[in-house]
Amino acid sequence: MKIFSIILSVMALGLIIFNFTKVNFDTPFEGDSMIALITIAAALCVIVMMGILRISKRIEQKVKGE
Repeated sequence: MKIFSIILSVMALGLIIFNFTKVNFDTPFEGDSMIALITIAAALCVIVMMGILRISKRIEQKVKGE
């Protein structure tokens, strides 16, 4: 599970970097730039959720260990 969450986080980071290059900073809320911004936001959500999952698994292991 740990490897899966790391792989998803790395893929999301790759999507952020790729879509950041697609943003037109002159008009960021028009056309393809808007799609790139939405994808960046979605990838950031994935990174946060994977972080929460890793922390919850760590807490679960500590509770079971006691």
